[in-house]
Order: sequence, then structure tokens, then C-alpha cells
Amino acid sequence: MEGNAAVRQGATRAVERALHLLQAVARASGGARLSDLARDVDVPTSTALRLLRTLEGERFVRRDDGGTFHAGSELLALAAALDELPLIQLADPYLRALVDELGETASLAVRDEAGDALYLAQVPSPHAIRYASWRGRRVPGDVSALGVALRGEPATRRDAVERGVTAVAAPVRGPAGAVVAALSVTGPSFRLDEREAAVAAAVARAAAALSHDLGAR
Repeated sequence: MEGNAAVRQGATRAVERALHLLQAVARASGGARLSDLARDVDVPTSTALRLLRTLEGERFVRRDDGGTFHAGSELLALAAALDELPLIQLADPYLRALVDELGETASLAVRDEAGDALYLAQVPSPHAIRYASWRGRRVPGDVSALGVALRGEPATRRDAVERGVTAVAAPVRGPAGAVVAALSVTGPSFRLDEREAAVAAAVARAAAALSHDLGAR
């Protein structure tokens, strides 16, 4: 019985440490190094790395090429469901303004670990025929307008994700100039194709304004 209690206690401690690491990663603006996370949670570096690898495998954290840990797509998806991510709060007025101006669905997305676009927020079009309800879903990063924008280039795509649908997207940049998200406007091609240039200009303006709010120069 004592052995079972020790196992349960060890498992509970591991869960607690993993959650504390997850909190530390989520609170670290711009990401956090392994040594800093281990110090913040007061665990050995080897223990922190083991737990972070588990969280990384489940996509709750991601590690960039420099070894810095960031919030992963599953954590972002949870935050999107709760509307608590600062990026979503900052983007919301721009999404609503795009819908008011253009009458089409406006979305915010980030790039996940596989390079796909993960929808974080969306304000639907008032039209009966509209493109909506994609929060928390992913679209292929190599073909979608959002995926292209998340690699740094404005994009317009027709029939990329669904036939008869056109999407226009632009990148959003953070303080260091790196792409941190993308905005898009999506709707039926028969409504968007005739005003593609105007839609692209509006999305670009909104993305630039949001980038400014995030500290981009």
C-alpha cells in the first residue's frame, strides 16, 4: 500500500510541475528558455526538459529552432475557447471593423507546429450565405490564404479550402518584426471577386494597425 501511495504522490507531483511549467510558458512574452523555466518552477533542468518534451508531444508547448519554448497550438486553442488570449482581445475590434466595412467573415489565425493555420477568433458575416464557425480548426498552411500570410506574404486564394470560397489574408507582426498571426476576410467568391483589391487593402490596413498595437515598428 505504501508503494502505491508513493507512486500516486510521484504522479501528482509530476502533473503539478507540468502545469506550473505550462503556466510559465504561457506567461512568458516572446517565449522562455529551458534554464529560466526550470528556475521559475524550481525543478532540475533535466526534470523540466522531460516534462516539456511531454507537453511538446501533446502540442501544448512548442520549441523554436533556437530552443525557446512558446505556447503550443493546443494551448492557444484552449485560450481561444475562453477568449482570454491578449492577441484575441487586441484583434477583436479590427475583426469587427472588417465585418462592418466589408460584410464578410473576418478571422484571426496563428501558425501551428505543422505549419498549418489555426483559427483563434472569428466574427461572422451578417449574410445568410457565409463562411464561419471555424474557431479552433486548422487549414493547410501550404494552400490557404492564411497559411501563406503566416509565412509573411499577403495572399488571395480561391477554392483553396472550399469550392466557391475566396479568402484574402495579410500577416500580423510582433515587436521583433516576425509574423505572429494573420488576419483574413473570407466569403463566397461571387461576392468577393468583384472587389478583391478593396478587400485586400482593407485587410492589409487592419493587419498593419494590429501589428502596431502589438509593438511592431
